[in-house]
Amino acid sequence: MKTLANFVVNGEPYELAIEPNLLLIEVLRDELGLTGTKHSCGVGNCGACTVLVEGEPVLACLSLAMAARGKAITTIEGLAEGPTLHPLQEAFIEVGAIQCGYCTPGMILTAKALLDKKPDPTEEDVREALAGNICRCTGYVKIIEAVLAAAEAMRKGAAR
Repeated sequence: MKTLANFVVNGEPYELAIEPNLLLIEVLRDELGLTGTKHSCGVGNCGACTVLVEGEPVLACLSLAMAARGKAITTIEGLAEGPTLHPLQEAFIEVGAIQCGYCTPGMILTAKALLDKKPDPTEEDVREALAGNICRCTGYVKIIEAVLAAAEAMRKGAAR
């Protein structure tokens, strides 16, 4: 039996009739068409499905959509402002932290949560924050460099 549920995704309100057992990733990808949230392992091991719920990283493949009702949800699509990319998105491009790109949305959103709490992180802070995000293409060096570069850019005025 479907239930009406209100969501606020990337600042936009939505009202959907959904099954109570629907996962957040299913609402985002299948109901709202926000395919930046990646479906990968399905068991919470890789971090590719990471979104922010009230600013906190959440694995959308393990989270019931009903638990996110009325809360602010941010997906990778919600970081850019029109054609202007978020400093993290810019840094990932500039540093070359993107290879296949599948893990990138989860990495960037996890890094955003870190930088929102700790604007001047150490390399160890970044490594610890990203520990739940797996990249099968890189050695993580460029990803960590990108997060630290974004942190610096944000401290110098590109903050969002």
